[in-house]
Amino acid sequence: MAGLEGYESVYRGRSAKSWEMAAGPYPQKYHGREVIHPLDIPVVHPLAEDNPPVVDDDTVSKYVGLGCGLASLITGNLLIHPFVVLRRQCQVNPGATKYHLMPITLVPIIVRLHQTQGINTLWKGIGSVLLVRGMTLAVEDLISKITPWPKKITCNSSLKTFGQHILLKCVSIGIVTPFYSASLVETVQSEIASECPGILDVFRDGAIRLLDVCNKGRLIPIYTLVPPTIVYEVSKYLFTLIVRGVASRVMHVRHKHSQEARGAYSKDLLSESVVQDIEMQSILVSTCAADVVFYPLETVIHRLHLQGTRTIIDNLDTGRSVTPLLTGYSSAADCYRTIISTEGPLGLYKGFGALIMQFAVHFMVLRATKWLLTELGTMLMPKPKSIKPQKSPYYNEI
Repeated sequence: MAGLEGYESVYRGRSAKSWEMAAGPYPQKYHGREVIHPLDIPVVHPLAEDNPPVVDDDTVSKYVGLGCGLASLITGNLLIHPFVVLRRQCQVNPGATKYHLMPITLVPIIVRLHQTQGINTLWKGIGSVLLVRGMTLAVEDLISKITPWPKKITCNSSLKTFGQHILLKCVSIGIVTPFYSASLVETVQSEIASECPGILDVFRDGAIRLLDVCNKGRLIPIYTLVPPTIVYEVSKYLFTLIVRGVASRVMHVRHKHSQEARGAYSKDLLSESVVQDIEMQSILVSTCAADVVFYPLETVIHRLHLQGTRTIIDNLDTGRSVTPLLTGYSSAADCYRTIISTEGPLGLYKGFGALIMQFAVHFMVLRATKWLLTELGTMLMPKPKSIKPQKSPYYNEI
């Protein structure tokens, strides 16, 4: 300021020259005494790191879903086959006194079968079952390519498209029915009372059953078995679609409500992993529900297919002997009335304990697979690096 050029700068009544300045924004000493100044703590932003940790939870969840789907496919086609064999043997035996409605009654029977016939006794017919399933898929694919009938439908499909899809199912089931009948014989016949079939015998026996239109004895012609088989398979398929859609919708709503209860929606609300998990659970629920609801009709259909085939099955009352199948049903309605009158209403549910065991094994395999893959993904996932701030040199001087 004008007129103050000759005066020295002062600070609190003392000359400012009493401060001893050093490199940096703060003075180091005042009148020979050390000055305490703010700590210089460096701040390292995570985005400024050279190698930031990459944690991809969505990728891990995606592989967990794929692994569970593969485990469900293997379980549904291979691991549960012994329970399918037990269930069918119970269903088709009209003279059985033990209905095996609960799984606990089947445990000693399984032990005796293994003791008398070996460990492979409950895996009979698995090759023919897989061949018939593959044949069904191949026939559907072929028909969908030579006709305008769609192989798959969605909730947005028109009524015409839906009708064409059902027509595709009916035609493919009708074509595969003779081979399904031959496969059913292989899964229930006793290995100690019959020859072991070859892996391709199902095609030979199915062709013979298809070409044999004459009514020999009690054998029901295949053209008589096709209509009830189509009704059973298509009704079960439609029921499965309905239950699957309802279950999927309920699970989506429940997941949404769980997110609302936490206060906000997470990024996983409609992520691929969540959709895969809901889809897998809805498929399992719909399959179980359809098997339970249509179990009596399945019993009737299986008895009609085996009538007159001279099949000898294991006697699951004891697990140590065999018994022939001797029935004389004239139609599906007659079979149903005969079972009700001679075996009671529970006769339609013979072997239901094997179905419960099948559900339990399927559920436990899926849960174990999901837990194992989740733990594996957690171990293999890279962990974020901890950021440690550098200490100020001031602490080293103390």
